[in-house]
Amino acid sequence: MLTARDRLARRKSRPAIVALHRALSRLTSTLTVMNTGAHPDDEQSGMLALLRFGMGMRVIVACSTRGEGGQNTLGPERTGALGVLRSREMEEAARELDADVVWLGHGPDDPVHDFGFSKSGPDTLARWGKDRIIERLVRAYRQERPDIVIPTFLDVPGQHGHHRAMTEAAETAITLAADPTAYPEHFAEGLTPWRVAKYYLPAWSGGGDTYDDEVPPPPATLTVTASGSDPLTGASYDTLGEFSRYYHASQNMGHWRAEPQTAWPLHLKLGAAAEADIRANLPANLTEIAALLASSASAPLRAADAAIADAIVAFPDGAAIVGPLDIAKSELLAAQAALTEPEAELFGHRLSRKLAEIDAALIAASGLDILAWVEPANLAPGGSGQLKVWLGNRHATIRPVLAPHLHAGTLTSEGSVTGIPLSVAADAPITNAYLPGYSSLGGNGAVQVEVTLKIGSHAATMLIDTEEPVQIVPTYAVSLVPDALIIPLPAASTDHTVAVQSDAPPQVIAIDETPGITITRSGNGFTIRADASLHAGRLTLPVTVDGAPAYNLTPIAYPHIGRTHFVRPEALDILALDLVLPQSRIGYVGGGSDRVGLWLARMGADVTELDAAALEGNLSAYDTIVIGIFAFGTRPDLARAVPRLHRWVETGGHLLTLYHRPSDGWNSDATPPRRLVIGSPSLRWRVTNPAVNVSSLLPQSPLMSFPNRLSANDFAGWDKERGLYFASEWDDAYQPLLSMHDSGEQPLFGSLLTAQIGRGRHTHTSLVLHHQLDKLVPGAFRILANLVQKS
Repeated sequence: MLTARDRLARRKSRPAIVALHRALSRLTSTLTVMNTGAHPDDEQSGMLALLRFGMGMRVIVACSTRGEGGQNTLGPERTGALGVLRSREMEEAARELDADVVWLGHGPDDPVHDFGFSKSGPDTLARWGKDRIIERLVRAYRQERPDIVIPTFLDVPGQHGHHRAMTEAAETAITLAADPTAYPEHFAEGLTPWRVAKYYLPAWSGGGDTYDDEVPPPPATLTVTASGSDPLTGASYDTLGEFSRYYHASQNMGHWRAEPQTAWPLHLKLGAAAEADIRANLPANLTEIAALLASSASAPLRAADAAIADAIVAFPDGAAIVGPLDIAKSELLAAQAALTEPEAELFGHRLSRKLAEIDAALIAASGLDILAWVEPANLAPGGSGQLKVWLGNRHATIRPVLAPHLHAGTLTSEGSVTGIPLSVAADAPITNAYLPGYSSLGGNGAVQVEVTLKIGSHAATMLIDTEEPVQIVPTYAVSLVPDALIIPLPAASTDHTVAVQSDAPPQVIAIDETPGITITRSGNGFTIRADASLHAGRLTLPVTVDGAPAYNLTPIAYPHIGRTHFVRPEALDILALDLVLPQSRIGYVGGGSDRVGLWLARMGADVTELDAAALEGNLSAYDTIVIGIFAFGTRPDLARAVPRLHRWVETGGHLLTLYHRPSDGWNSDATPPRRLVIGSPSLRWRVTNPAVNVSSLLPQSPLMSFPNRLSANDFAGWDKERGLYFASEWDDAYQPLLSMHDSGEQPLFGSLLTAQIGRGRHTHTSLVLHHQLDKLVPGAFRILANLVQKS
């Protein structure tokens, strides 16, 4: 729950003058532009800042996935939890741009999700369901009615398959959105066909450190150029875009550029030709709409536009702004009533949007400061809470707007705070923080507040979001520690203790039993015993509370997104496998981006997590030291320890480094004991198909044969991909142990390299072992066991 200090800090972060200026600048344009992409952070933020703040357009980001298959430079969140984090990041990034978001995918359980890196657009569309993603885009076009659509990336070889799929789908959906015979089920929902007027491709290459576009971009037919800076802040539009990108912190986005970008070249693929301005040949403001009308709505539209201009001139004097906006609203209402039916179909949505934007500007000009929050922020089925609204020193009419299964009681007053009791239906479904969209005008989440204020001759109304999104969470959260057991076969009658962390009474929590496993209650936890009848494989044993499914509630909290949760059914996973551990003393240096140290411990290895003091201490206490992914870039103490690690290797230690990007503090000549170059762009140095054949180049190498003899079976059942950031060059001391490649490509040999260095050894792997461990892939545990053996 947000404290009073938190709320004060958030108010300070939103100066009223900024809100007023942004509200007024919306009124200068009647155009909508949609930027399509596959992941949160795909949006072209600097260009969107120019279109929104420099030209007044409504900006929408259409995003197909929640980014749940990507990486996380901030912390441990992966898959579904990462999707929640990145969804919140996208919403906060949009808030900074005063943009809207349309989500086309709804989390890891939806077919349209981030399943990891792909090199193929057709393969991506097949996994998502081509018709499914196109239908969702058609729906978005018909619902949001963009005049302009711009994908961020080109559909060319060498580009991420997710990007290619979204660009293909974005163009295909344009034709279908205008077709009155396509997806007729939309019309029963009140939607109508919509024709996107202009479709641009980026006239820039998407190549770089990650991608490698094989063909040049199309020629620019138009360049969107920033002729100045933002009049409110003085910052360049590109810098405003980086302010927004800062919120994609889990992807290390948002950077200061001494030379900001000022031009964005575009190629007009569909639409009228020969234009000097992106707004050309479109109804860009109320006056231009008036020129297209035959009805009596023309005159009031021109009068409304003139009144809006007067309001903007009056900035920042709120009192002087109210009068012109009051006139503009009256004229717009008159114009709306005078539109003919064909005119209303073409322009009615623009007028409705402008009326909502005028209300928001009137409320901003009035000086109303408002906060809404729910205590507690997370409500349980059958539970209750309080919606609280602070209006400062102003009086306004408020009304709660609630999702289904939520009900409001009678308003109460607590000084300047109005309280509204909330109750939750007993059958309310548990929810995750995957909102279907985000609106810059408010109205997001399960609980909102409609505020109505009499200003001038009109009542202005807008929706206020709660400071933290409200989720429906389980009555009792249950967490097993550990939540997965690794049991080597043949299973001995060895007891494993599983602790339970929960606010539920211990006696109502149970774990389902299965043949080969005996479960007995032990204090507040359970004792798990496997017997000789247990066969190799994975078991998932559901956990219940009072006979109903139990849920794990994982808190996610970062300063840039606030607090939220990821909710999943709780279960105990058991992986039984043929596994032999080496007799090695292992040190693990994590960078916060993998759980390899945890899995080593669960395997039964002798592992110690090494902090800064340990890295400065006696390294000879360890036979093997494992460096987690990204750790050289996230652990300054590790970077300082590199010379000591090199000396430790020379005297007999085995250094195992997991994959790093070139940007992760990896100096090819200084970080590894011998020169080892990480390939770039990374698309060329990865194998994305998790099922491709893996060839063993040195099957008799100890790393491939001891203490577990590895085979093709150890590469079966992998998830997402084989590996990434493969080495592209290496010193002659290194031996490649594996070869693999995606279909139609040349073999890559840089996924697993090992070198004798003095009396010790350095092994570097770009296999995605950490992800396979999390997915309980048996071969990953056997491979890791071999890789942590003594030198």
